Amino acid sequence: MRIIVDAMGGDNAPQAPVQGALQAVKEYGIEVVLVGRGEEILKAVHNEGVAELPQGLSITHADQVVEMCDNPATAFKEKKDSSLTVGLNMVKSGEGDAFVSAGSTGALLAAATLLVKRIKGIRRAAMAPVVPTGGGGAVLVDCGATAEGTPEFLLQFAFMGSYYAERVLGRPEPKVGLLNIGAEPSKGTALQQETYKLLKKAGEEGRINFVGNVEAREAVEGAVDVIVADGYSGNIFLKTMEGAGLFLGREIKKMFMRNLRSKIAALLVKDGIKAFKRLMDSGEVGGTALVGISKPVIKAHGSSDGYAMKNAVRQAVEFTRSGIIEDITENVAHMRLPVKPAVKDGE
Repeated sequence: MRIIVDAMGGDNAPQAPVQGALQAVKEYGIEVVLVGRGEEILKAVHNEGVAELPQGLSITHADQVVEMCDNPATAFKEKKDSSLTVGLNMVKSGEGDAFVSAGSTGALLAAATLLVKRIKGIRRAAMAPVVPTGGGGAVLVDCGATAEGTPEFLLQFAFMGSYYAERVLGRPEPKVGLLNIGAEPSKGTALQQETYKLLKKAGEEGRINFVGNVEAREAVEGAVDVIVADGYSGNIFLKTMEGAGLFLGREIKKMFMRNLRSKIAALLVKDGIKAFKRLMDSGEVGGTALVGISKPVIKAHGSSDGYAMKNAVRQAVEFTRSGIIEDITENVAHMRLPVKPAVKDGE
């Protein structure tokens, strides 16, 4: 398997992508192609104490870099020799099995949609991170790719999230919940109410395991395996979780550093503290899958270090092997609303 990695994307590029690639080649026994400015990539390799590229690691030169200040909708067109554009074109042409980037989210989404293309019949690609919950994590779909959704978009998100939870997280018949402000079918805006009807029908047909509306509190406690949301609500949910995790982490540290007695207590529970930090660390997951794209694409966090990039490559490998894209392709007919016949003049 060959994973294409954007060596120039992210706050810590190219060092972090290089570190992640070196670790991934060694641990997973795969091929990794680093795309970007060759001299800078080689320098980063040497900085890791590696004199020559190890077997399985190669470089494809791309002279340009998509910056965060670039227009995300057009950057991949204006910079055709960028690491982002070159890397995605390699995946499109079959020179790689998946693409990983910690660069601009908007540019990656636009480029993946227009270069690699969506699966035929899928209306919008979605970002599907795995968020920590009391149930061992849940797929949140969407978390910001499409701010304004439609019932059909959310219906498709539910199917794609269900396949991801089953195939990657290993959850048989994953429980799917619609993020809402209450459990009753009448709760929420017209978007949630109409989506509820579609998901309920899909559940009754046995196509997904829809368990109804789920409030944010219950979602965090682990009530469902898949949290379906429009991108606007999903992004607020995700950022609130991230902020709450940072806040709790700081408060726990302050509590244990208060005096000698509390510091001794910290030593006694240090394994539990480390486990909590790993639970809330996005680097443990590695990145966010763009579901609905015809080839595997993983968006790593912009601040990813080498460890997080290695895990993003691992996630790309798991995504590629999972068969999710095949599942979506085979079942896309069940994710579409019937087209209403056009009304002729005079009728």
